[in-house]
Amino acid sequence: MNLPLIDFVTVWPSLGLSAVILLIVLWDALVESPLHKTWGSYGGAIALLGLIALSYVYPPQGKAFFGVYVADDWSLFLQRVSWGLGVITLLGSVERAHRVIPRRQGEQVFLILVSLLGMTLLFGARDLILLIVCFELMGIPLFILAALEKQEHSGDRSELPAEGGMKFFVVGVVSTPIALFGASFLIGLSNSTDLMAIARNAQGPLLSLGLILLLSGMGFKIGVVPFHMWVPDAYQAAPTPFVAFLSTAPKLAAMAALSRIYLFAFSPAHKIWVPAMLALATATLVLGNLWALPQTNMKRLLGYSGIGHIGYMLMAFITVTDKGLGMMLFYLVGYGVTNMGAFLVLEAVEADGGHGSISDLNGMWRRSPWLAFSMLLFLLSLAGIPFVVGFWAKLYVFVVAWEAGYHWLVLLGALIAVVGLFYYLQMARAMYMTAPEREEKLKVTPALGLAIITCVLLVVGIGAYPSPWLEEAQTAAKRFVTTDVSTNLALRP
Repeated sequence: MNLPLIDFVTVWPSLGLSAVILLIVLWDALVESPLHKTWGSYGGAIALLGLIALSYVYPPQGKAFFGVYVADDWSLFLQRVSWGLGVITLLGSVERAHRVIPRRQGEQVFLILVSLLGMTLLFGARDLILLIVCFELMGIPLFILAALEKQEHSGDRSELPAEGGMKFFVVGVVSTPIALFGASFLIGLSNSTDLMAIARNAQGPLLSLGLILLLSGMGFKIGVVPFHMWVPDAYQAAPTPFVAFLSTAPKLAAMAALSRIYLFAFSPAHKIWVPAMLALATATLVLGNLWALPQTNMKRLLGYSGIGHIGYMLMAFITVTDKGLGMMLFYLVGYGVTNMGAFLVLEAVEADGGHGSISDLNGMWRRSPWLAFSMLLFLLSLAGIPFVVGFWAKLYVFVVAWEAGYHWLVLLGALIAVVGLFYYLQMARAMYMTAPEREEKLKVTPALGLAIITCVLLVVGIGAYPSPWLEEAQTAAKRFVTTDVSTNLALRP
């Protein structure tokens, strides 16, 4: 079987990223000095920036490999966002990797880039098996990254990375068979793995069972209630720069996978899965925020907060409209840069001797005014306060949900946003209204500082001028909807 050359041109982003991964492996194998190994992180970040720039010059378009992969505005938008989050992650993790795992820096960069490769392929997948395989290619490196520092700590934290990584791994290996079991029903009903063929031919009671099982398996991976139990433990135990990545980019990929299955292929069957998704959205929105209230560990607090934000994303998802899909993409972008920035500030605090407690933030405005102000902006954005990016993200989600008739859900979401504001302001209160326990200046390394400043500029910049990002997200959503005529007719205008 001969594959046309144009197929490989269509997937050049994945091939380019694969080449970068090979170069990183070679560099790590050839150099011995931990200081020189650090350049693997910088090289990976520069390469990802190069891919983003090249994607504007030569944007991939078309189908590849007999239609199982499609490059379009949808896949390209998501690839750029995931690569951007990867750049910030690599910059934010340079100092910690050099300090904690000096001989294993190359492994960390390799695993992050392999996870990004899985995402890059997943965004264009139109075959159910390819989509699941890409999801696992994205997920397996995350299990390793969660426990990468298992031998590097002393004292009370010595067991945390291994424990958190094991919980994360167990949930992952349980959720995958559930998702595959659901997929087997869909494939068996249609005698095909192509999503559009499945949508056309899968009929009968087993269709409902397959969709619900698949949703349950995916629910574990994105951390919706009641499949969320791994999130706070994994967040607390894992290295903080990795948690910044884990809490953002994989959620982007998971929501893209859900969109490909439920909106692209099964929007005509929305009466089957929307009630289940609505129940998950409501429970996730309410319980995620309520469980965050009593938390004193900042990473656990932001973990439960992230669960609540998934509920807001699902509010836009269940509208089953191209506008709702576009607003979900915009929300993912806003949440991604905001949450990543918040975790990177926590990394700066931990590097200075913090242990993850909210009390570590006490008096930060005296020790590092710019870092305290950055954290305040991130917290306000997560809470949805005007006029940073989080405000517009929540507002637009509320608008599309209201237009779709989910009035009670919008009112509930607005009420829960007030609850979220309470625990975010607890952290702000510690920074600005509590005396510091130490008077020494809080130092931030250049790479970590650059990553935090990048997040600040994006949070403020998109908040001040959201139109270009909104238009690009909406264009990607419309392209996603109109990729196939039957899908376009199935979605509600």
